[in-house]
Amino acid sequence: MALTTGPQLRAARAMARLDQEKLAERAGVAANTIRRMEAMDGTLAAKLPTIQRLQRVLEAAGVEFTNGDRPGVRMREPSAA
Repeated sequence: MALTTGPQLRAARAMARLDQEKLAERAGVAANTIRRMEAMDGTLAAKLPTIQRLQRVLEAAGVEFTNGDRPGVRMREPSAA
């Protein structure tokens, strides 16, 4: 699934326990870009590579993106060790 909305980005970042600056650093984008994207109510208006970089960092932190008719996020189930 994909990162598609501002609220989804805010929730994913909170679940991953990353502040905007740390997420920006890990994704190689400006913190102001994340602030702007999180303030968007609907579909993200950003370049696809930026969205993809953010999504990769958040997924590496254990976040899963859910879509369908109501985009959302959840944490991945821990792997059985």
